Amino acid sequence: HVQLVESGGGSVQAGGSLRLSCAISGRSNENYFLAWFRQPPGKEREGVAAMYTGFGGGNIYYDDSVKGRFTISQDNSKNTLFLQMNVLRPEDTAMYYCAADGWWLLPEYSGWGQGTQVTVS
Repeated sequence: HVQLVESGGGSVQAGGSLRLSCAISGRSNENYFLAWFRQPPGKEREGVAAMYTGFGGGNIYYDDSVKGRFTISQDNSKNTLFLQMNVLRPEDTAMYYCAADGWWLLPEYSGWGQGTQVTVS
């Protein structure tokens, strides 16, 4: 089954940038989306960005709260998923999760990483 390991979280001042990475292994079917979700303190998990990795690819979705600031991408080997986060705001503070094999920003993804903490002050 798919395994996902996030890295790159940390503490940053408002206006700063971070780049999250997600190492992907054991993925057997690329005809789904890969995505980033986040769970702010005391709130439910929410979708941030998702990209379709199947034939024809290119379909990318962002939550309105991050459009123009965050960019989801994948390396050429398709073994790593990235989330470039710019112009960070305190409200971006959350645990960020990488997810595999779901659809758009719907929560029903079959694989999840352990999460990486992002704190914006």
